[in-house]
Amino acid sequence: MIQDVIEAKLTEAFRPDYLQVLNESYMHNVPKGSESHFKVVIASKFFEGKRLIEQHRAVNQVLAEELEECVHALSIHTYTPEQWSQQQEAPDSPMCFGGRLKD
Repeated sequence: MIQDVIEAKLTEAFRPDYLQVLNESYMHNVPKGSESHFKVVIASKFFEGKRLIEQHRAVNQVLAEELEECVHALSIHTYTPEQWSQQQEAPDSPMCFGGRLKD
């Protein structure tokens, strides 16, 4: 499963205090069971002192192969452990406006 690969790569690269990888493909106009749209919520010491764009680029770099081959969309929410301890919730993703879901 792509979700498992994403989780393993992010865990190895960032040793996160918190990691959640959600398959949000069901929210989009794709066949049932697809693994093409993901949301990543990650808190890691790696992100301390880095600008948001640097944090997101680091995640994209780790997942470059998946983004090139099979992942169509990736929503990234990065936090330092301190930020996460204060927030502990990422924003909800909106539903896709691409039409009805396929069966």
